[in-house]
Amino acid sequence: MFVTKQIESEHKDLIHDVSFDFYGKRMASCSSDQSVKVWDLGEDGEWKCTATWKTHSGSVFRVTWAHPEFGQVLATCSFDRQAAVWEESFGDVGREGVKSNWIKKSILVDSRTAVTDVKFAPKHLGLQLAICCSDGMVRIYECPDVMNISQWSLQHDIQTKFKCSCLSWNSSRMHPPMIAVGSDDNNPSGGGKCQVFEYNDSTRKWTKVETIVAVTDPVHDVAFAPNLGRSYHLLAIASKELKIISLTPLGRDSVIGNQSVVSRFEMKQVASFTDHESPVWRVSWNVTGTVLSSSGDDGCVRLWKANYLGRWKGISILKGDASQTRQDRNFSANPSQNPAGAVRYIQQAPVHNASHLVRH
Repeated sequence: MFVTKQIESEHKDLIHDVSFDFYGKRMASCSSDQSVKVWDLGEDGEWKCTATWKTHSGSVFRVTWAHPEFGQVLATCSFDRQAAVWEESFGDVGREGVKSNWIKKSILVDSRTAVTDVKFAPKHLGLQLAICCSDGMVRIYECPDVMNISQWSLQHDIQTKFKCSCLSWNSSRMHPPMIAVGSDDNNPSGGGKCQVFEYNDSTRKWTKVETIVAVTDPVHDVAFAPNLGRSYHLLAIASKELKIISLTPLGRDSVIGNQSVVSRFEMKQVASFTDHESPVWRVSWNVTGTVLSSSGDDGCVRLWKANYLGRWKGISILKGDASQTRQDRNFSANPSQNPAGAVRYIQQAPVHNASHLVRH
């Protein structure tokens, strides 16, 4: 059973992003009103705003949490061409309980254009942060001393040669570090709108290993599925349609059919859905990488899962008016988010199950 609730966020403009922390007990929202709000899930199952502050001088496009091993740390990015890193400190206890303060620890100002996405690397790679910009640059920063997150050094500049809108790290420990980058460029002749980059230990450089030519429409979001032992990677792409791409690593002398292969991966489009009948804006996986959530302009969040034959199908529809359509009664859910002014979240009853959000 699902329980849908609405949170009056009191943001004064469009909400661009909502992000849960590692445990699903805290979430952060950001908006065109230049502010970020942090919410905590109380023992009564209600979300309470514990912090709100102005972060940038332009619309805040994305907010993301670092792994809790590095503390309570957030990163934001904005139209003002900056990305910022924030750390929580606790203030005095008032009538409404403890109010936390978020301190700006670092500002990353290398971009000359709007910073469109920001993501922390998987924990096993250390405290790294990737940002992408509308000028086509992806930059990767590293904090060498996790006890002092005020110091960040630029490690890599990656030129994608297209307007960047979103990025995603691959969390697999068994494969080299990978990043997928999407573009929302409207030029139909610009080629594939999603590229995959891989880090080479021997050259200590990031190189482009794939361009997903099947995706030619503007890309609004990309997400690698958590890899818990798969021999291949799954990448969800939010565009005019929802697409799921599998990338299977190939050996150096791989052969498909009678032809030798130069590509590093064998790519297959394992699913493509037009059920939203509108642009898809956000995609998000559950922690095991088995259930995919997507949200679109139809006001719905749709949940997808593969059967034992590897065929993907819709298993549930969560509507913005708090109604729902269940397509698979054997499903255990992982929910979603709503576009503007208010945030909706859907959690599985009973309340003690952590809820997760699909950004829209």
